[in-house]
Amino acid sequence: MVSPVTPSAGVLSPLGLDAVRLAPGFWGDRAALNHEVIIGHCLEWMEREGWIGNFRGERPRRGREFSDSEAYKLLEAMAWSGHPGLPELAATVAAAQEDDGYLNTRWSSERYSDLEWGHELYCYGHLIQAGVARLRAHGEDELTKVARRAADHLCDRFMETTETCGHPEVEMALVELYRATGTERYLEMARRLVERRGRPALGPIHLGRAYFQDDMPVRRARVLRGHAVRALYLACGAVDVAVETGDGDLLQAIEEQWENTVARRTHLTGGMGSRHSDEAFGEDFELPADRAYSETCAGIASIMLSHRLLLATGRARYADLAERTMYNVLATSPAPDGRSFFYANPLHMRIPPEPREGVVDHTSGAGLRSSWYDVSCCPNNIARTLASLPAYLAAADGDALHVHHYAPAEIRHRGLTLRLETDYPWSGTVTAHVVEGRPGRIVLRVPSWAEGATLTHGGTTRPAGPGHVTAEADWRPGDRIRLDLPMASRWTFPDRRVDAVRGCAAVERGPLVYCAESVADDPPLALVTALPEPPAERTRDGVVELEARACLVPAGDAPWPYRDGHPDTTGREVTLRLVPYHRWGNRGPSSMRVWLPLA
Repeated sequence: MVSPVTPSAGVLSPLGLDAVRLAPGFWGDRAALNHEVIIGHCLEWMEREGWIGNFRGERPRRGREFSDSEAYKLLEAMAWSGHPGLPELAATVAAAQEDDGYLNTRWSSERYSDLEWGHELYCYGHLIQAGVARLRAHGEDELTKVARRAADHLCDRFMETTETCGHPEVEMALVELYRATGTERYLEMARRLVERRGRPALGPIHLGRAYFQDDMPVRRARVLRGHAVRALYLACGAVDVAVETGDGDLLQAIEEQWENTVARRTHLTGGMGSRHSDEAFGEDFELPADRAYSETCAGIASIMLSHRLLLATGRARYADLAERTMYNVLATSPAPDGRSFFYANPLHMRIPPEPREGVVDHTSGAGLRSSWYDVSCCPNNIARTLASLPAYLAAADGDALHVHHYAPAEIRHRGLTLRLETDYPWSGTVTAHVVEGRPGRIVLRVPSWAEGATLTHGGTTRPAGPGHVTAEADWRPGDRIRLDLPMASRWTFPDRRVDAVRGCAAVERGPLVYCAESVADDPPLALVTALPEPPAERTRDGVVELEARACLVPAGDAPWPYRDGHPDTTGREVTLRLVPYHRWGNRGPSSMRVWLPLA
């Protein structure tokens, strides 16, 4: 199966890139942009910065200690998309591998001397995932052999130790290599790495052991904590190990961590990570809008975890969070031209500085997208995710076909072929046309926000409550199913325990979070108070925007920024333009707010 995740057990089995083909539309256009622009952009910058030259032995070595992993993510993207640049890059990487399988351009003479920060096993993880992608999409070749030699070396070196890596990632890669090859020791190595963490397995660091989830064993944790990407990657590996070994207790532990993290430590956009200082989760309900880190890579890792839990359990709520994160983090990071990216995704931005074109950005929280970063995990992560995105859309339960995410696409499963037509997320109408038919069930996800949804087929319309709705028939070519999801805008209010946005509200429509964006800060968003009335809809170039009533509170000239009595709600009324959050930052420097203070 041509898919990044292929569990041998679980409620659902994914349908891969060989069974799902995207057509032009919201995600199909982005997948095409990825193939045509983003992958080449990443390769160009890694050549320019010398990260590819490291594999050729060029000196001095350039880039951070983990820069090898960026080449491997790019190779994975190339493998899934069939990009013609793969053979040359793979050959460059292969030439740097040592006879015993070791491969790292930074640490060769000091192997495994800094497991806390060295990222050697982390880099292996991305190399192995690239090799698995190539094996599934193309067959065995030079890249797959490089990945297997690295995995064999890793097993030889670490199987009988108590060590692990400061950055989880290799765990899920090893499980996927086991799934692809049947080699049992890859699964055993992954299991041991998951179980070692928190014993502890790493030395103390100034950020504390929770930073790399080494403060307690995986099974004892009740919520995701520490560095957000590390925590989510580890949880992905733990789910994979649990599914393949039949370890229900481990799976249940990760489900509980997911539930508590979503309930207490997740932004409205689906973004995860509240703290810039250590790219980490905060405490419960520590969800500041202006200091939200919400790294793009953490969003991608969250999608990966939710997808795994969806396959393992079949529960629609996992697809709900994946969808929220796809539309409001994954789709937000790349610019429309595919040549610049957000690293962090705050929910409140004051006027940012102009970016410097054609240079590396050494910050991660800038308010405009940058062409490249000295830590450029996000662009390459976007590339591999968009390249494999069709594999997230649908799954199967025996003969039953489940559709989780809606986009124009063709989906095939055991003689049943559907053509999906939709303008989602702008329209809530999804029509599935049967191209090839057979008897069976078609199961469609109804998002949790879609109260009043209906399903129509066979001349009958019936309610479709949140969760799943099933249509069963002896399907024939020409048959149709129509799912109608109400797309009215709605005001969303935060839990009162989220101190940072108490007294505020946000606007959502369908799966999209909206924000107020003010180019050149006109009107000044710092002075805006919103009136929580139904916004008016306006369509501009096929994009649904909203207009909300608001007041501008007079700034005044008081010498002290505090006052007695009630807040001033007088002021000039204005119409506030609300745009989908994923479209902000495309019109030049601007202020932005997702959470709007209420009048």
